[in-house]
Amino acid sequence: MVVFFDRVNYLLLTTIEIHFKPHNIWTRKIMKTPKDYIVFPLDLPDYDQAMGYVETLKESVGLFKVGLELFISQGPKIIDAIRDVSSAGIFLDLKLHDIPATVQRAFKAASVHRPTFVTVHCDEGDDILRSAAENNPGHTKILAITVLTSLNQDKLKTLGYRDEYANDISALVLQKARLAKDAGCHGVVCSGLEVGMVKQSLGPDLIAVTPGIRPAWTLVDQDDQQRIVTPADAVRNGSDYVVIGRPIRDAKDPRDAAKRVAEEIASAF
Repeated sequence: MVVFFDRVNYLLLTTIEIHFKPHNIWTRKIMKTPKDYIVFPLDLPDYDQAMGYVETLKESVGLFKVGLELFISQGPKIIDAIRDVSSAGIFLDLKLHDIPATVQRAFKAASVHRPTFVTVHCDEGDDILRSAAENNPGHTKILAITVLTSLNQDKLKTLGYRDEYANDISALVLQKARLAKDAGCHGVVCSGLEVGMVKQSLGPDLIAVTPGIRPAWTLVDQDDQQRIVTPADAVRNGSDYVVIGRPIRDAKDPRDAAKRVAEEIASAF
């Protein structure tokens, strides 16, 4: 393996196969810089705040994630505004969840705006996922939500999950990821604790987006996401994208924080 890494530009390029092996060996080709792994969530209430971060981070991250709060408050114009100032991709995190016909129409409506990704929940089974996948115009990738990172065993039991899944979150994630792949989804959203297992079981081509990421220098006991890993750990285990919000957003210098995250990601190689 030959890796070219320029610490000034945070450039990591290889045209040779790289092997990841948290449990066994699989092969994946990497043709992107460390910053391209970074998804910055615009979890902000208004246009000015969101676009302030876009201006600051437009050359420091790979994707901007637009969630329910911002999309409901601003509508599709926020997608156009981001594109006007940045070449970063758009991750439209709507977590669509309804009857299959409604999800199908909602996904088609969202895909008109050509985001890189749109999220759909797995909880209603493969009918919802298949309805979106089979009616995809083709320019937007579908990511299936497996288990939210705020959930733990106690919460899953309260929600009525059987002990075999409540006591083994990894088994539940894998079941949902397999369901998503079989239904035609391009990838899944899963914790960094399960991403290696998902890649091992379902193959490297299934895109894995990992939330609940905290750089080693920011970890605190009060975080509300229960299953957290570092950027380097997530990428080393097979994550294709890592969602990192507070450590960048709340830093005195968000651009420098994103740079530090990119350095952590580069260390995974």
